[in-house]
Amino acid sequence: MNTETLNFTPQTLLQSLKMVDWIYALLLAAGAVFAYSQYSQFMDIYEVSFLFGAAAVFSYLGWRWKGLAKLVIGVGAISLFSISLYQGDQARATQAFLLKFLISSQSAVMWMNVLFILAMFTYWFAMFNRSDFAGRVASALTWSAVLFGFVGLMVRWYESYLIAPDVGHIPISNLYEVFILFCLITALLYLHYESKFNTKQLGSFALLIINAAVLFILWYRFDRGADSIQPLVPALQSYWMKIHVPANFVGYGAFSLAAMVASAYLLAKKGILASRLPSLDVLDDVMYKSIAVGFAFFTIATILGAMWAAEAWGGYWSWDPKETWALIVWLNYAAWLHLRMVKGLRGPVLAWWALIGLLVTTFAFLGVNMFLSGLHSYGEL
Repeated sequence: MNTETLNFTPQTLLQSLKMVDWIYALLLAAGAVFAYSQYSQFMDIYEVSFLFGAAAVFSYLGWRWKGLAKLVIGVGAISLFSISLYQGDQARATQAFLLKFLISSQSAVMWMNVLFILAMFTYWFAMFNRSDFAGRVASALTWSAVLFGFVGLMVRWYESYLIAPDVGHIPISNLYEVFILFCLITALLYLHYESKFNTKQLGSFALLIINAAVLFILWYRFDRGADSIQPLVPALQSYWMKIHVPANFVGYGAFSLAAMVASAYLLAKKGILASRLPSLDVLDDVMYKSIAVGFAFFTIATILGAMWAAEAWGGYWSWDPKETWALIVWLNYAAWLHLRMVKGLRGPVLAWWALIGLLVTTFAFLGVNMFLSGLHSYGEL
């Protein structure tokens, strides 16, 4: 098993840290201090808490998972370099060579899309040809896609402030932005399990759902022109958005990954690709862990959403269509976990349930915006 993902007690974790780990944590702390010194006039006490809290959380996560630490440093370094190329002028996004073709927000997101597509085909090639080298290439392509995606979001955040200080906001406010976030979170969750279980065979399945979102991003940008940065609608002008939305999408990403693992489980159970996929026990374990993580974050997101609603609309719950379907999703996976943990149910029934659960989650995520109206009707197609 990969030593990066072994379970540590706080004491053994601290004892295992090396100088490079402390340097990583100091860099994050310095970055938080720098961001505060530059943008404190735009931040309230809650946002300051989020900033330094994020530095602490990502320090801990980076200590536990070295791959994530490398990603955080890479995203930070490239984003800062990209921002320096703007020289305070939004127009340079189409003038400076590196910005135009590589690391402006739109260029970086396009590279993310291309790399995710290449990674998917490479994972399938690796699985069918039992090629360890191709599997390592596919993993590297996925990490690169995640790197470019996060750079795109960070630079887009900066670009929003270049338009006007009152327009600036974290880029998780519309369907275009949250679909990018969905791709990145789902990919990171998969890469974590790939590292933990030392297997790359599931990449071909995980990248299917990610590339479904990539196709939506491409369609939404080129057909609807939805990539432009717009001011926040009043309902979203809140610090709650910065924590509610990411928590929600950890849930969505984990549930989606569980569904893809469930599809692999059902195929393997029927003898299809069984010799190329991990064992049924591993597939069952990954599916369970994904749903457990997703349920925890979705629960947190639902509670945060209720608190946000109380502040914005005067009540914690109003049976708005989005709230109702969030409750349906929560109850669906609560029942799944109850049967798995309390009743000991295993096998195809739960795999089919996880796969069908993706349809429920997709409707709660996207279908409500398309077909129903309510207080959350600010993410229409």
